[in-house]
Amino acid sequence: MNIFSFQFLWAFFALPLLIYCLYRCKVAIRQHYFPHLHFFTKLNKWRNFEWLLKALAVAIMVGALATPVMIDYSDPRNRNGVDIVLSIDGSGSMNASGFGEEGNRASRFEIVQKIASDFVMKRSQDNIGIVEFGDFAFIASPITYEKEIIAQMIGYLSYGMAGQNTAIGEGIAMGVRALRDSKAASKVIILLTDGEHNSGSISPKEAIGMVKKEKIRLYTIGIGAKGEFDSPLLEQLARDGNGAFFAATNEKELQEVYAQIDTMERSRIKSAHNVLEEHYFQWFLSPALFFLGWLMWRRRGVL
Repeated sequence: MNIFSFQFLWAFFALPLLIYCLYRCKVAIRQHYFPHLHFFTKLNKWRNFEWLLKALAVAIMVGALATPVMIDYSDPRNRNGVDIVLSIDGSGSMNASGFGEEGNRASRFEIVQKIASDFVMKRSQDNIGIVEFGDFAFIASPITYEKEIIAQMIGYLSYGMAGQNTAIGEGIAMGVRALRDSKAASKVIILLTDGEHNSGSISPKEAIGMVKKEKIRLYTIGIGAKGEFDSPLLEQLARDGNGAFFAATNEKELQEVYAQIDTMERSRIKSAHNVLEEHYFQWFLSPALFFLGWLMWRRRGVL
């Protein structure tokens, strides 16, 4: 919600006094003697117009002094929440079907896309980023509050974009990189995989060291049948990352996992007193200075 206001509204109390002074405090005019006074019949009209311009300039300058400002109370930086990175496995095994409800032939990756997008849209108070990993990892969307854009970006992803293998260490490390400039009090990585670490130049041990250094909370999710993903590794990573490990064997369980994580993470990014303010005093001051400058130039010619 945007509201236009003046930061120092009390400045307008000086306006009546200034206008009265303009009216009563006459400027001493230097006398000139000239026999042909009919050449100056329009002088009084100019004097009235001059006074009106001076009054207008003073009123506008008082408006600038009052500091007009547009306040945006819907500024995302003013919301409560956390900075979250969803690190999603995009390896070849994520193309397997049978993870959804009976009769649903969608792949694991397609189901994860849908559930992750729903999770993003529900987190209206958070900043969220997306990482996909396979043989390597990349940031598909940096940390942002634009939920519609994030959801669209998730839809544009596909399995295999980062290779066919599973570099869990790379997936975590890239999530840390995405959160490196975050100013949030609480930073979270939610890593989802259906396999075992078998690729990448960064080991899970090295990656968890980066998580600890940056004080990030790590949640891990293993999806698929028992034995398909490395439960001991994911549990250890979550434990070392001060988070939690979850397992989901089907679409419904995965929805419940994200719902549970949704209830676990709540904190304040910035104080509610921090709002986005855009000042417009220059739009008041500029015409006032123009009027005054023009009056000074005009008066110089008259005198």
